Amino acid sequence: MSRRNVFWAKATVLIVILAVAAVVTAYAITMPRRAAQLDFLQETNESITPQRSTNHSPEYLERLRTEFVLDDIIAGATSDFDRVRAISTWVHGLWRHDGSNQPEYSDPIYILEQVAGGERFRCTEYALVIAGCLQALDIPARTVSLMTHDVETRSSGAGHVVAEAYLTDMGKWVFIDGQWNVIPVLEGLPLNAVEFQHALSTRKAGLELIGIGPLQGYFYRWWIAPYLYYFSVPHNSQRLMLGPVGASEPQFFQQKWPLGDIVYIQTPDAFYLPPVP
Repeated sequence: MSRRNVFWAKATVLIVILAVAAVVTAYAITMPRRAAQLDFLQETNESITPQRSTNHSPEYLERLRTEFVLDDIIAGATSDFDRVRAISTWVHGLWRHDGSNQPEYSDPIYILEQVAGGERFRCTEYALVIAGCLQALDIPARTVSLMTHDVETRSSGAGHVVAEAYLTDMGKWVFIDGQWNVIPVLEGLPLNAVEFQHALSTRKAGLELIGIGPLQGYFYRWWIAPYLYYFSVPHNSQRLMLGPVGASEPQFFQQKWPLGDIVYIQTPDAFYLPPVP
């Protein structure tokens, strides 16, 4: 056998081994880390005021829209969902994730300027920029802090931050993970964070992860599952936190940091009220 044939034979074997290892690893890690089946209250006496559609001034949003030519990014999009996908893909591609680098200011324009200078940031900053850009395009959006069931006792890795956008033409909130460029869709319907958790825990066959391929999707399902337990969003001057039935309201994040002024609820309907102008 010639050297060339030997090389290609070894390369083929190596590729097959790596492919099989990847598939086996993905399968193995998805099985034991199944999302817990959570129960929430369906009816409640909780009185929650709707969230404002934006936390920025009109002047700020106009600057964000024009300075970063957001209309060019969504050119050709024919629905709010298409616009959300375009913004998520754009923001996801701006920098590689750096979980230890926190910007001086939690401000979309500042973050984008720092990224243009070579900085890289956390999941939080993907969510902040996506939410700000969508608000600049007249799509209500917010950041959502996801936390594990043991958020108070873990010393690290107890949280992840994503965005959610309110699609007026569908009348619902939609989950957007900018770090991964993932939007979950079930039988053609984009899901919010709680719906996504339910689809994972019940292993819905029609669940798709728009934005990533099948193998990466297997890993993402395994990775995101523990974070989908507590859900927290900015709500006017406080934070609104949703937790499942039977769970206690957490007071601290990762042993050290107080969670602050929280309105704790157990009803998804109250968490997912349509925003107001």
